Amino acid sequence: MLYQTPKLDAADREVLAQIDVKREQLRHAVQQAPTKWTQELRKALTASAIAASNTIEGFSVAEQDVADLIDGEKEVDASDEDKAETLAYRQAMTYLQSLHDAPDFRYSKELLNALHWMLQGHHHPLKLAGQWRRGAVRITAPGDPLATDYEGPDHDLVAGLMGELVDWLNGGDLEEHVLIRAAMAHLNLVKIHPWTDGNGRLSRSLQTLVIARGGVLAPEFSSIEEWLGQPGNTWEYYKVLRAVGGPVWSPERDTRPWIKFNLLAYHQQAQRVQHRVDRSNRSWIALEEEVGPLGVSERQVTALHEVAMAGRVRRARYERAEAITTQQATRDLQFLTRTGLLEAVGQTKARHYVAGPRFPERVMGIARQSYRPVDPYEV
Repeated sequence: MLYQTPKLDAADREVLAQIDVKREQLRHAVQQAPTKWTQELRKALTASAIAASNTIEGFSVAEQDVADLIDGEKEVDASDEDKAETLAYRQAMTYLQSLHDAPDFRYSKELLNALHWMLQGHHHPLKLAGQWRRGAVRITAPGDPLATDYEGPDHDLVAGLMGELVDWLNGGDLEEHVLIRAAMAHLNLVKIHPWTDGNGRLSRSLQTLVIARGGVLAPEFSSIEEWLGQPGNTWEYYKVLRAVGGPVWSPERDTRPWIKFNLLAYHQQAQRVQHRVDRSNRSWIALEEEVGPLGVSERQVTALHEVAMAGRVRRARYERAEAITTQQATRDLQFLTRTGLLEAVGQTKARHYVAGPRFPERVMGIARQSYRPVDPYEV
């Protein structure tokens, strides 16, 4: 028996309807934006999700450094361990993103174990990867390694429970909204806790995959990990998992609080992404208006837009974004530096570019515009 999908109350249904509207609006906004803009936004959202996942699991890599690692940069401000975790998660995320429209797709034990190997294979054999755990598992309370928050089911039950979960993923509760099914997939996988390590990350990844398979939004726009990685939200995430899951495997428990928590996450992440899309689009348009008279080309706006949105740009990242040669990218960045729009920081491989003294203040104002998240259950 798995944790069961609860019936939604009127407030839940209203919030879910609002989320549907927001996701449809976001889909249209992304479709209408130029491809170049959306490609950069998707990369940024992927980096945000990975950085947030790092934070939840106790690894510290800034979003900018994650973006650079994704692009193949070596000289980033992170430990070797943090780099390894980031690159492993990038690999798994890339594969998940490719599955969103795969034909003849089915969930399987083999798929989940393969995804686990992508996440944790660099720890094998010290920590078994790609195979079910072979012993008991105890989850400690955040900040207190001697306090037990949760004990997973006996390892002899794991294979059977995972078979039940796979069957449910392929054919269970299909009449339920995809966001509700995705949340329940996350809950059941993290509570079965089938591997020795990496269960939280893979549970959140599975949630993203289930949503992406729903087909409304591309996978990069479907993850709630960025929202979960916010410090206050991370604490609430652990709190609701404790409250709903119980101290031991207890599938008879009420899962309504978990669903409400996820609906809040979906809603506020949609607000967050919409705000990011709006800032990105408006920043690009403003840049074209401001720097055109300075002789800046359309492709060079890409480098300036990266600085506006992320705070910096690297030559290799710009080169790949525009599919140009190293020489062309170098000349472009030198031109932007001479005009005062950019300023070089660091030397050789570690060099990056930030806003220079002539970078348009109006663009920076748009890029840094704040917003106030709304709790749909309080409105």
